[in-house]
Parts: sequence; structure tokens; C-alpha cells
Amino acid sequence: MLPTICSSSEVYGHVRHGKMEGKAIAGCLGDQQAALFGQHCFNRGEAKCTYGTGCFMLSNTGTDIVFSKHGLLTTVAYKLGKEPAVYALEGAVAIGGEVVRWLRDNLNIISSSSDIEELSNRVDSTHDLYFVPAFSGLYAPYWDPTARGLIIGITAYTNNAHIARAALEAVCFQVCEILESMDADSGIKLQYLRTDGGMTKNRAFLGMQADISGISVECRAESAEATAMGAGMAAAKALGIWNVSALPGEALLYTPTLSVEEREQKLDRWKEAVKRSRNWAK
Repeated sequence: MLPTICSSSEVYGHVRHGKMEGKAIAGCLGDQQAALFGQHCFNRGEAKCTYGTGCFMLSNTGTDIVFSKHGLLTTVAYKLGKEPAVYALEGAVAIGGEVVRWLRDNLNIISSSSDIEELSNRVDSTHDLYFVPAFSGLYAPYWDPTARGLIIGITAYTNNAHIARAALEAVCFQVCEILESMDADSGIKLQYLRTDGGMTKNRAFLGMQADISGISVECRAESAEATAMGAGMAAAKALGIWNVSALPGEALLYTPTLSVEEREQKLDRWKEAVKRSRNWAK
């Protein structure tokens, strides 16, 4: 027998033993769906990206089930009680913050993960250096297990700072390609991206994401743990002790500074580097 299908926000039962005895169990959301909810992406076309070891993007498609033709996954975002279910498009990046750990532990060019911001800021660009961190293949939108890591464009001028900056830009490029797929599948051009996760502590990185994606990037210190916030909000909604309100805290907003031509040129070069990384593993 299969369990009864329930919504994301209702009372499922109560704790029977221990210090929490009698407390309601009332919210149930998946990891990334909870972050979407916690980031208040309640409207169609609103999206969030969680930057952890990997990166996970969800875009709200409302009550429409959109089946992707551009390498994304279709998922249930949330369902509040008896209200209609809300759906989303999802894209995943295998190597996000993991590339920073790799620079620290494998190449030893930084002592701690936080050092990458200062190192990457020593140069104003990668000078046409591109880093595709396909250590075990590529996830969305390529889904290519044969791709392998590649650093291309190395010259006698290249130093650690260029590599560090290219690594951060690589995360941004991968997220940007998922954004492009979301735009194409949903027919809605995203206007901004809400962010959370460990990498959002790096302000220079968020500026790169805005430049490469061509849209504004929003970050709030209070939203760093958006998954926990979203699960708590769903439970509070079921208990009638929470209503939709503005996100807490002041938002840091990063707006694009690159021209359209500069952005498109960089993105074309990235895609050429990705092309060269594919079909390597046998």
C-alpha cells in the first residue's frame, strides 16, 4: 500500500514521546522546494539559486506543469493545504562551491575557502581564460557524463588569480545556462534571481553572477538558510500562525555592469570551452 498523498502544509500528526511531545508535525517540503518557498518565490517566473557544494535552481511556473525541452526537470514546488499545487522547473550544477574546495585542497592556491574572494579580485578579468569544472561530467542542461574538467586559454601571463576568477565565473556560467533554459521553457524572462547558500558570502562572486546572467541578483543575510526557513513557514502556515509577508532584512542587490555585447561574447567563449570538454571520458 502507498501512503496517502498530503500537501506541503497541513497537520500530519503530533509527537508522542520526548520533550516535543504534543507538538504538531505540520510542514513537509523537499530541500530545494523549501528554499524556493523560504525565498518567497510565490509568483510565476520567480526563481532562486542555492549555492552549496553544487548549485540548485528552481523557477516557479505557477499551476502550469511545464515539461522541459531544454535539459531541465519538472517538479512539484509546493502545495498549501487545499490550494492548487504549484510547480517548478529545476536545474542542477554538479560543481559549485566544490570548485573552491578543489582549489584549496588539490592545487593549494588558497589556505581557506574565504581567501578566493581576495585572490580573484587581484585581477580585473580572466583575460580569456576559461575553467570548465566537469570533474565527473556536466549536469543541466547538458547531462553529459563524458565531459571532463578543462582550463583553456593559459598563457605565460596566467597566474593563480586568473584561475581563481575563472573558477568563480565557471559557477556563474553554469547557472546562467540554466537560466537560459528556464526562460526558453517557461516563456518568461526572469528579471532577478534570489540567492542563498555558502557562496553568497562572496560579494564579488554575486557581482560576477549578475554580469554573466544579465539580470539582477538579490541576497539577504537572513535568507542564508532558506531551506530551514521555508519548512518552518510551511508548518506555521498550517497552524495558522503565519501569513505571507515581506522577506526579512535588507536585500543586497547586484545589477549587471557588462554591456550586452561583452556578456554575449563571454558566454559564447564559455560555451566553446564546454564543447571542447565534452566526449572526453571513454
